[in-house]
Amino acid sequence: MNLITIEDINAPELDVFERLSDRQLYRYFEPDEGVFLAESAGVILRALEAGYEPLSMLVETSRLEDEAGPAFDAIEKIWGREKRESIPVYTADSELITRLTGYALIRGHWMILRRKPVSSVEEFCRGKKRIAVAFDVENPTNVGSIFRNAAALGMDGVLLSSDSVDPLARRSSRVSMGTVFQIPWTMAVKEECRETALIRTIQSYGFKTVAMALTEDSTGIDNDAIRANEKLAIILGNEGYGLPKEVIAACDYRVMIPMHNGVDSLNVAAASAISFWELLK
Repeated sequence: MNLITIEDINAPELDVFERLSDRQLYRYFEPDEGVFLAESAGVILRALEAGYEPLSMLVETSRLEDEAGPAFDAIEKIWGREKRESIPVYTADSELITRLTGYALIRGHWMILRRKPVSSVEEFCRGKKRIAVAFDVENPTNVGSIFRNAAALGMDGVLLSSDSVDPLARRSSRVSMGTVFQIPWTMAVKEECRETALIRTIQSYGFKTVAMALTEDSTGIDNDAIRANEKLAIILGNEGYGLPKEVIAACDYRVMIPMHNGVDSLNVAAASAISFWELLK
């Protein structure tokens, strides 16, 4: 291992671990794919197993063996011993790392990995029967939860609109428990998301689209006729305003989760779990 002990909180080598935002990391090092930060041992291990290339690591000295050991083994297995020995592994005591981040580091382990090119919407949709569509979902916690629900409940993948948050943002991937690396996903470009264009594109690939929306013509989610469709795309909207009216109107179905006690809706992540479960029966 290429161990490098850090004693200065202002060391420039630490910029990528804390002082650069997720957006800045997106274009750091590489003009095309960029890099991202994964934190916690389980998330890092899943990223490595999914074939994302490791570039550098930061780990608390006391957790070097237990927390980082499986990552080192995975790097050697996938990328070879030379890669394992060449990656910079920055180590520091817990006090310095807490001063750097402002809080106790999640399980003491971060890694910078290179991004992969994302597939086109057409390529993503090919061969799939059940997909989730995150339409302008802006909260990384919600995106991470949607991925975890989609993976756990058997969805074939997640398609995100261009204004949704990056699923590889550190909080998204951590909340997902690394499932962002386990199921297929892609993000449409802005031109593909104007007005109802994304819905029309999905429909052109044979999917019936299901808008999760409270409208006068919404049907209950326990619907055998909807389940009977060979290909379904479940459309989930923004945390604040939901789905745009024109998007709702363009979808083949409008579906609601019955509410009680005067509650009008659920958080989008909670709604995703219920909709995936019901519509995959």
